[in-house]
Amino acid sequence: MTQHDQKRYQPGIFEGVPAVARYALFTLTDPSVDVQAIKEALKRLSPLANGSDVVLGIGPSLVAALGAQVPGLHEFPDLSGPQAKVPVTPGTLWCWLRGDDLGELLHITRKVQKALAPAFVVRHVVDAFRHALGESGHGRDLTGFEDGTENPTGEKAEHAAFAHGMGDGVDGSSYVAVQQWVHNLDAFEALGDEEANQHFGRHRVTNEELDDSPEWAHVKRTAQESFEPEAFLLRRSMPWMLSMQAGLMFVAFGKSFDAFEAQMRRMSGAEDGVVDAMFRISKPVTGAYFWCPPMREGRLDLRQIGLGA
Repeated sequence: MTQHDQKRYQPGIFEGVPAVARYALFTLTDPSVDVQAIKEALKRLSPLANGSDVVLGIGPSLVAALGAQVPGLHEFPDLSGPQAKVPVTPGTLWCWLRGDDLGELLHITRKVQKALAPAFVVRHVVDAFRHALGESGHGRDLTGFEDGTENPTGEKAEHAAFAHGMGDGVDGSSYVAVQQWVHNLDAFEALGDEEANQHFGRHRVTNEELDDSPEWAHVKRTAQESFEPEAFLLRRSMPWMLSMQAGLMFVAFGKSFDAFEAQMRRMSGAEDGVVDAMFRISKPVTGAYFWCPPMREGRLDLRQIGLGA
């Protein structure tokens, strides 16, 4: 992409994971909220999403409420396998709030909340954090394994994460899959070091991929180049913690939902009956899709959903 084109996507998507983050889910205050009130709320929110502090995702139901259409956007499908449940929990509007300090994120959250009121109300907030950087510079999951090792970089990342050629005002948009996974850390800690490595298909300390890992190892199930077509995504997942419950907020941006769906079907065993070992130590409790609008001249471009530039 040229330097001009780089301004076509929300900058927070392409930047790496921050020190801390909040995933805030908003819903309409009432189903009867009129379209004009929704549009006014989104216009107030728009300036807050012009930098890297806020990434905005709009759900299929909100696009429909505005009487608009976004090519390729649809609700999260049932991707469950015979022995692995993948929940479907549709969302209206999603904000990924990014920063270096949780106090700072609280104030950003309040600004977003005030901008969206009274049409929208906060439904759910998850606080996340970057944990123990690995040798390659990627943050670690709470299991100690590096996350996002296979992320594409540079132009390959741009090609994987952002839509192109879909018409004026849409180039630079992205489609994001969001799942909250809850870890069973007792089950994980009961594994020996070698068994844990086999679960992930990597060595926890060196992060080297194991040549002899079983077919149910996470790396084997999700190797992006093993799909036809290849299923590359830009992952921006982060650990989360609430009291003594913890896990991973899985967030993956793509030029469509195709790559995510291919990976998730294989993980759940829906493709061939082999369930990813990740389901033995963790489970998803949410699953939603959102469309992340592009940028135009340094501002969110919401023309696709009927809001002027």
